Amino acid sequence: MSYSFAKCFDPTGARHGIPTFPWRYAPDGLATRRQLRARGLRPGGQPIAGQVLRPRYRRGPLVAYLYRLDRAKPVRPMTPAKRAALARANTARRTCPQCRRDAGYVIPTSLGVCVPCAFPDDEQRAA
Repeated sequence: MSYSFAKCFDPTGARHGIPTFPWRYAPDGLATRRQLRARGLRPGGQPIAGQVLRPRYRRGPLVAYLYRLDRAKPVRPMTPAKRAALARANTARRTCPQCRRDAGYVIPTSLGVCVPCAFPDDEQRAA
């Protein structure tokens, strides 16, 4: 067992305060938020049951919190109002604030406008 593995293995929670396991060694019955979502579940307000640590060089470890599968609840269904709100938000991300056209892609926040508006000289050179 390597040193980094040993630092991340604390199933009783004596060292870290909650049960801690190395990356990919979580026991059955516990899952991360992403794993719950892949199964169509959500934590549903339950407390954190443990954590998974992945040691890294030169930085702190990556942490993923674990939740109990038996206490997870199903994901709430999408309502028509929420679906419409998401559609409007995605349309706003694609609409250029300068020329008011649908860019056909999500406008990068670094530019703030569509590419033709950000670089008008490039269009003239291409023609």
